[in-house]
Amino acid sequence: MVLFKCRTCHLVLSGTELIVRRGQAFTIILTFNRALQTGESLTFIAETGPKPSLQAKTQAVFDISSTASNSTWSAVQQPTNSSSVSISISSPANAAIGRYKLSVQPASGGSASRRSLGTFVLLFNPWSSGDDVFMSDSTERKEYVLEEFGIVFVGNINHISKMGWNYGQFQGDILNICLSILDRSLNYRKDPATDASRRNDPKYVGRVLSAMVNGNNDNGVIWGNWSGNYSGGTSPSSWNGSVEILRKWKDSGFKPVKFGQCWVFASVLTTALRCLGIPTRMISNFNSAHDTDRNLSVDEYYDESGNPLKIGEDSIWNFHVWNESWFIRSDLGPSYNGWQILDATPQEQSEGIFQCGPASLIAIKEGDVDLDYDSPFVFAEVNADRITWTYDIRTREAKPISSETTSVGQFTSTKAVGSYDRVDVTNNYKYAEGSQKEREVYEKARSKLRRAFGFNPTSEKRPEIDQKPDISGKFKVDGSLEIGKDVSLILVLRNLTSDAKTVKANMTAWTIVYTGKPIHEVWKDSLSHTFAPEEEKQFPIKITYAEYQQNLTRDNMIQVTALCQVESGIDVVVGRNINLDNPDLVMQVLSDAKVNEPVNVEVVFTNPLDQEVKNCVLQAEGSDLLKGKLKIEMPSLQPRQSSKVPIEIIPTKSGTKQLLVNFSCDKFPDVKAFETINVAK
Repeated sequence: MVLFKCRTCHLVLSGTELIVRRGQAFTIILTFNRALQTGESLTFIAETGPKPSLQAKTQAVFDISSTASNSTWSAVQQPTNSSSVSISISSPANAAIGRYKLSVQPASGGSASRRSLGTFVLLFNPWSSGDDVFMSDSTERKEYVLEEFGIVFVGNINHISKMGWNYGQFQGDILNICLSILDRSLNYRKDPATDASRRNDPKYVGRVLSAMVNGNNDNGVIWGNWSGNYSGGTSPSSWNGSVEILRKWKDSGFKPVKFGQCWVFASVLTTALRCLGIPTRMISNFNSAHDTDRNLSVDEYYDESGNPLKIGEDSIWNFHVWNESWFIRSDLGPSYNGWQILDATPQEQSEGIFQCGPASLIAIKEGDVDLDYDSPFVFAEVNADRITWTYDIRTREAKPISSETTSVGQFTSTKAVGSYDRVDVTNNYKYAEGSQKEREVYEKARSKLRRAFGFNPTSEKRPEIDQKPDISGKFKVDGSLEIGKDVSLILVLRNLTSDAKTVKANMTAWTIVYTGKPIHEVWKDSLSHTFAPEEEKQFPIKITYAEYQQNLTRDNMIQVTALCQVESGIDVVVGRNINLDNPDLVMQVLSDAKVNEPVNVEVVFTNPLDQEVKNCVLQAEGSDLLKGKLKIEMPSLQPRQSSKVPIEIIPTKSGTKQLLVNFSCDKFPDVKAFETINVAK
């Protein structure tokens, strides 16, 4: 009979299988039909992968020794006088992670058959100083490895909001699913034995997962969709957690789940990386550049009416979410250790498939874009220059009208350790905008790209702007920005010269998705005014709810643009992206929470419109609070009517938990709220 027992584990048990972190000792108890005699020995064999091999370090054969080893597999027998033998087994801190088979071969001068002792799962170990993922700060380890919930920052530079997310990395079968992700990668399919042997390296595992979380090349977990039409699947904004997505992927026979966008990819990648033991956090970058040609600039085009044009593949996303994971970079040197950027959103191919990273955060800040992996793309996301063009559709002539260096990569954000506060990490990615050091690093990066990728300096030369603009402008918000209400703005224009200037402004408003992709024009107008020298004038603008309600996307975003044509001067584009707020969804926990005792929760939604809302559905989920997702169909709500929905939860584990709710109807898709609940034992 064989019993498994774990010592100082920092683990979560899944069923009856032992889960242990590498470099950490665990104890097995072997019971024989008699006591072991002098001269009798035990040899242990630990194996992982489809073709275990001593050379590939996916097989270890080790005898009982007097002391444990930090660099190899070892077994130390505890003193005993009975037929039960207690053995402490240790793995090296650089062992391949994954599911292992453990067996023993007793020998007493002759040969004996090998006997299987069972299986266990070996994970990365941020608690061990010898592990590549070692993280010394205990509060950071708790946040970036053990925390099963968090928040995502979304919106735009003028309006940053947050929504909750259930990572659930220690729930039920999530570990098995995460191991299945590795076993279904293209690398594993091409060469299973080599793939298994390389799973000792967090940068390899992270890169494989960045490819597998999206479904583009390999039947990965999630299929991306930025069209605004999500028929045939689930809208990305409807998800509240990773657990449901991962289980759907498994239950479908490992077919990509429809649909995801950047924060969904990043959240699921967070779940997988934390589950396997790699410290990981979410990063939201606002005004995030998507530079497709590695020239570290993004080009934006407008026609003479002020409409945004899709010319070329460059774009600037209102926000983009990726991951940072903590580990050393033995391939680059110790100066590049620490946070490494990984991105599972399928934007550009790397080595022929959609994957991104790991890119060293320090390398990005210092402009070392020639280092692995995908550093040029990440550098551009936070530090590309922005060039604006007007385009004549009739003559197909493009004319550059402005070039600026500071707007890309703003308010780069992550969740604070131990709270829901926003921490600005922009300075981790680049030196202060406008500083000499920032420009030096930018030019260093451009120079490295020329050498690394053979760019022709002439072909990538920046367009020359003929003259400085004669006017400046901006859009100001006049009042609240809420769905169901008119959008009131003020266009502020100022003559920068000492001469009178006549200006014609062609204005448009488009509903967009968060990537900046225009979906539908909802408003347009024009104005003309002759400005006195250095005059500033304000022009009120109103976009009614009736104009935008039918074409607003689930991102609740409108892009407003004014193309200002100055007589005998250069054109000026004034723009602003607007986020419209959903009505509030109020959640209240009505009693203290204790394990295995019902807790009543009340959710209240009030229809703010002067019209009925239909097809009302409330969904709730939370790890260790609800089994799966709760779905409640609600009656239609009349104008200004409120609805109170009772929910009963029964916590199954103590500790701090997060309950998430999502209300949808025909006028308001995906109104979200979350609440932290402290569950007593």
